[in-house]
Amino acid sequence: MPYISPGDRAWETLVTPLGAGQLCYALTKQVLDYRLRHGTSFATFAEILAALEATKLELYRRVITPYEDQKCQENGDVY
Repeated sequence: MPYISPGDRAWETLVTPLGAGQLCYALTKQVLDYRLRHGTSFATFAEILAALEATKLELYRRVITPYEDQKCQENGDVY
């Protein structure tokens, strides 16, 4: 959860988070702002969850998988 100190909640945190807590805070603020603009409904929550899931999957596919493949090559496969 984004329970960071009030001093860490500046605009700069939203634009350039410096750690996991600030990143969670920035993402949460974006989601809450989206909900405010689009209203509280099942459709809004479904859109938010779909966007988060798609973002997660794309990060995994484009960034994490190549990294893991590289480390497997460097250090040997465990399977």
